[in-house]
Amino acid sequence: MQILMAHFKNYKKEVLSAIISIFIVAFVAVWQPRLLQYVLTAIVQDNQAEVRNYGIQLIILALVGIIAGIVNVYSAARVAQGVTSDLREEVYTKIQNFSFGNIEKFSTGSLVVRLINDMNQVTNMIMTIFMQVFRVPLILVGAFILGIITVPRLWWLEVLMVVLIMGITAIIFKKMGSLFDKVQNLMDKINTQAKENLQGVRVVKSFNQEGQEINKFNQTSDTLNNVNLKIGYLFSTVIPSFELIAYVIIAAAIYLIGGSILEHPSDIAVISSYVTYIMQLLYAIMIGSFVMSIFARGGVSLKRIKEVLETQPDVVFKDDAPAEELDGDVEFDNVTFAYPDADKPILKNISFKVKSGEMVGIVGATGSGKSSLAQLLPRLYDPTEGTVRIGGHDLRDVNEKSLRDTVSYVLQRAILFSGTIASNLRQGKADATNYELERASQIAQAQEFISRYKDTFDHEVEERSSNFSGGQKQRLSIARGVVGKPKILILDDSTSALDAKSEKLVQEALEKELKNTTTFIIAEKIVSVMNADKIIVLDNGRLVAQGTHQELLKNSPIYQEIYATQKAREKAGDIIE
Repeated sequence: MQILMAHFKNYKKEVLSAIISIFIVAFVAVWQPRLLQYVLTAIVQDNQAEVRNYGIQLIILALVGIIAGIVNVYSAARVAQGVTSDLREEVYTKIQNFSFGNIEKFSTGSLVVRLINDMNQVTNMIMTIFMQVFRVPLILVGAFILGIITVPRLWWLEVLMVVLIMGITAIIFKKMGSLFDKVQNLMDKINTQAKENLQGVRVVKSFNQEGQEINKFNQTSDTLNNVNLKIGYLFSTVIPSFELIAYVIIAAAIYLIGGSILEHPSDIAVISSYVTYIMQLLYAIMIGSFVMSIFARGGVSLKRIKEVLETQPDVVFKDDAPAEELDGDVEFDNVTFAYPDADKPILKNISFKVKSGEMVGIVGATGSGKSSLAQLLPRLYDPTEGTVRIGGHDLRDVNEKSLRDTVSYVLQRAILFSGTIASNLRQGKADATNYELERASQIAQAQEFISRYKDTFDHEVEERSSNFSGGQKQRLSIARGVVGKPKILILDDSTSALDAKSEKLVQEALEKELKNTTTFIIAEKIVSVMNADKIIVLDNGRLVAQGTHQELLKNSPIYQEIYATQKAREKAGDIIE
């Protein structure tokens, strides 16, 4: 609740209004039966003046209750929606500051569920706080006391009813707590499965795995359904049990009052009020039980949200680091790196230096650590041991904005966001002019297809960029990477979807237009890095050789093996330069 209290401060007027109005609503609810008793007593005594007087009070009380109820719902909704919106933004901002390791720990599916489903549960809980939590105790206590005052000798019936209902409530909701936790975890799982299946639908259909994926999804869905059914079964016993107890108590009260009506003739006027107080007790306890269920579910969701907010990013930039312009010099000094929770390091004792403006190729077998090495440059991860320096500065001492302005990272998997081509390219430089967009597009060989659209850079990018081919998406990603004229550009196999001619044109444009930019090219094909100033060869996470293409052909057996294998494939027609 501490998380919510910090946000309640922003809605003091609404909170105060909701609390005052719910007190009024509760008072109206418990006082109406009392006024009704006075009316019935006046009728029995044939006192028309008092009937009229108490009748007017009943009408006024009802109007006050209606107005207070409207104010309460409005204020509670304002608080619930406002606090949840603020909390959602806080969680989203926190996620944006997470490192890759933090996101992998939670999984994207789980984070989405926390931002949407868990937030909805928190909204329900806040609404319940300001509509029921303050109301239920007031009605419970008020109805209990006024019920005893109405028929003092039957006090024990109310006590018996409360004890029986509270006992059943404790038993049922003790079982529900663990079930609500299971529901949220299964929601995470089903969300992840659906997301992975829809994103990888081509792979599923290519390998004819629809049946297997349907079975996997159905198993999780059935498990979620069974847990929800258990919760439903428990809920289904609550109301009948409570009502049975209340009706038995009411029957007992009417029987006892009827048996002593000759001794207490005035009890004729109090039967209706007493039964109303019994029903109010039942109502208060029933609502209380539902409040407990909402709090049980909301508490689980709030705990999951708290986990996100309390998680410290693995990569933290120093707040007092000065903003400064970095050059393109890069140094890896005895760097070892292991992913979080990994048993073995993926990179071991890597050391090399790169001068500003050089083009560096990184090659090696699959799993040799090429992409892992690249991810250390923009500080997506920190090395486990050793130091990565840019412009002579340890990255752990560099200002975040300075680093982001210096390093641009183009991934192999081209990801574009819904919007326009221009809005996607301007992610690389927010204030990029149309001239800069055109220049970046020409370097990436994207201008060729952009110019065919009537609206050029205002052309719409659909969800998951489904209206672009793989090659087009890669070229737009490269354009986004170069639009800000970075001092260091990393191309992580980001030309793999291009044909040989387009790839060659991109590399020639990079060499011509970005002469002062240090460029790292990660590639499976040696032909993509043959003209690099330096080629780094990785094998099982170790740097086994570095030099020019010609030097490595003479001195590196691993490089020679990779080159010979690819040349053999080229002759067989699998690789076309």
